[in-house]
Amino acid sequence: MLQQVMTRPGVIEFNEVDIPKVHEGEVLIKIMKIGICGSDVHVYHGEHPFTSYPVTQGHEVSGIVIELGESVTGLKIGQKVTIQPQVVCGECYPCRHGRYNLCEELKVMGFQTTGVASHYFAVADKKVTPLPDDMEFDEGAMIEPLAVAVHAVKRVGDVKNLKIAVLGSGPIGILVAQVAKGLGARSVMITDISDVRLKKAKECGINYCINTKEKDFGEAMLENFGPDKADVIYDCAGNNVTMGEAIKYARKGSTIILVAVFAGMAKVDLAVLNDHELDLNTSMMYRNEDYLDAMKLVEEGKVALAPLISKHFQFKDYLKAYQYIDENRETTMKVIIDVQE
Repeated sequence: MLQQVMTRPGVIEFNEVDIPKVHEGEVLIKIMKIGICGSDVHVYHGEHPFTSYPVTQGHEVSGIVIELGESVTGLKIGQKVTIQPQVVCGECYPCRHGRYNLCEELKVMGFQTTGVASHYFAVADKKVTPLPDDMEFDEGAMIEPLAVAVHAVKRVGDVKNLKIAVLGSGPIGILVAQVAKGLGARSVMITDISDVRLKKAKECGINYCINTKEKDFGEAMLENFGPDKADVIYDCAGNNVTMGEAIKYARKGSTIILVAVFAGMAKVDLAVLNDHELDLNTSMMYRNEDYLDAMKLVEEGKVALAPLISKHFQFKDYLKAYQYIDENRETTMKVIIDVQE
């Protein structure tokens, strides 16, 4: 079989390797689709602080179970599945208390350990999540980023009847906005400086789509939410401008959730954060319940994934996929790799 390897930033090779042998408690999966995310792009450019080379990438994935190891139950041959890519120790304080997404020894497939970018991939059965039978493989590969959004939205608990603002209309931002609406938010506003991305958000059913080059964020909140502004602001852009806007315009005593990986060292107004008694919180990856809720939202028609898929590339054209993303940053949402040609 072929296995993708990024040997150094911007360089991808394909190696012919043996199909993995399945050991007890493992499952062999025929990899069908792989999504490329922003963190993958950081690796491509040599800008990911926690990834060394060579590395086999791939963590947003869908596939088919083709072999079961001994003692595996709850899965069957031919089943559509995705993989939860976290590799955790199971022994540290977060792991022992059900918060394994914060494992002290956390590794993620495709970054600190081998990713799924190969024709076949053997993995522990506990990391395999069945997909609905009628779910397309493209959508299955997007359950991972959707689970990121689900976990982020739920960081404030129940969002039912809340007014939600989302800064950043990239894939995660649009997913966060859809999840908030799908989980019962009263109204959702999303912002960006790209009309192209905001048009995509509108296509996904977001209530208010605001270009902050044309309208001040604070004015937009007052106009769309009234004097009480937003109950929660999610920063899905992760820079000094967006976090600065969130802190400046948030209702006193409300909550800000940082979802994006922050771009560089932050320089924000902590004096205002303190004076307004704002809760600044963060979100890190997901847990199994987030995957289950993500699939439920898709099945119920509350989250649309297909509009976010921008283009497909064949497995051997992995490098071309990155080049395409670089050349079409504003218009590109999610690029999918078709592993089986």
